[in-house]
Amino acid sequence: MGHQVIIFDFSLIRGLWETRVKKNKERQRKEKERLERSSLEKIKQEWNFILECRKKGIPQSKYLKNGFVDTDKRILDTYGKAPQLQKKRALPDEANKERNKFIFHLSGEQWMEFPDSLKEQIYLKEWHVYNTLIQTIPAYIALFKDLRVLELSKNQINHLPVEIGCLKNLRVLNVSFNHLKSVPPELGDCENLEKLDLSGNMEITELPFEV
Repeated sequence: MGHQVIIFDFSLIRGLWETRVKKNKERQRKEKERLERSSLEKIKQEWNFILECRKKGIPQSKYLKNGFVDTDKRILDTYGKAPQLQKKRALPDEANKERNKFIFHLSGEQWMEFPDSLKEQIYLKEWHVYNTLIQTIPAYIALFKDLRVLELSKNQINHLPVEIGCLKNLRVLNVSFNHLKSVPPELGDCENLEKLDLSGNMEITELPFEV
């Protein structure tokens, strides 16, 4: 019985092997690129998240855990709303504080006349004076060109000065429950007056034609 000789075509085997190697390398290359893209995207997301946290004033200890960035959106929601609420609460306080700079308040029976310092505050826009023993409105009221509200109820005021006609921006005048006997015609010069309250002044029987 003779020997059977098996002949291999090594060039064919080599070609198959090289093809497999190339395919494997191609798969590795694509996987590497995918991982790199994934890694870069993650880094980008983490960096944007860090920037957002810094912008909202979130401390680093809240979004870093064991050296890794925790991109949990609830962190932004929790810390993002608090400053806004604080800001919303702060704004009315600041607005009220600013508004109060232009408002004069005075009350109590210890007051029989307006304080001398009042004449230096001609920037005021409102006077609120009530329950005092003040009888006279000073003539320097004519200097208060920006005055819009003049609330003088429940005092002892016995007349309105003619200078009140200089208050071109006056919108509200309340002199109820005082001791007025008449109203000066000059009040008609307050061209922006929208509300006039003279109630409780029993001796006023009629208003001037100008009013």
